[in-house]
Amino acid sequence: MQKQVIMRKILFTIAAFFTINATAQNIELPTPNQTGGMPLMETLNNRKTVRSFQSKELTQQQLSDLLWAAWGTNRESGKRTAPSAMNYQENDLYVLLKSGVYVYNAQENELVFVSDKDEREYAGTQDFIKDAPVQLVLVADLSRMSGGSSSGKLNTAHIDAGYISQNIYLCCASEGLGTGARGMVDHEVLSPKLKLDEEQRIIIAHSVGYIK
Repeated sequence: MQKQVIMRKILFTIAAFFTINATAQNIELPTPNQTGGMPLMETLNNRKTVRSFQSKELTQQQLSDLLWAAWGTNRESGKRTAPSAMNYQENDLYVLLKSGVYVYNAQENELVFVSDKDEREYAGTQDFIKDAPVQLVLVADLSRMSGGSSSGKLNTAHIDAGYISQNIYLCCASEGLGTGARGMVDHEVLSPKLKLDEEQRIIIAHSVGYIK
């Protein structure tokens, strides 16, 4: 019970931050589809890494479904579609689009504005990065985690990010989209473009789009 109270306080603080910093440039997403999709075993059979993308944009409905599947809330308690150690929920999902940089607010199902610059090309070091319409970057906020060393917290954040990464893969396989995860990110270049502080660490990135 005490842990739930603490988590609700954290979620309230996060929601308050988003409200204070909200602008007309925030994007309200449509309600995600939480039923249907490809059967699990068929989805697993179709799961693969893609490195060749069309430039065709995803619809807002597709984006909403993808983000919810990756790291959305699926219970009134605020718990998510992927597990996290001690329910820290330390990972944030940054969304890089042609229109700018956003961070996914799962509680409000919206994209919170970070920057109006197209920074997608900096979400990786490979040539194909520039072609995908969506770049997802998982960023761990170590300040949300109590106890232990920074290296220990970071290790836990990597494990938790792996669950979210697999959700992205499975959703894309189910919905006929391609994705590819990578750790090859220039942290020194990308971090300031996402406006990260010293407690926030880039963990992993995904390109998402239609397969070429």
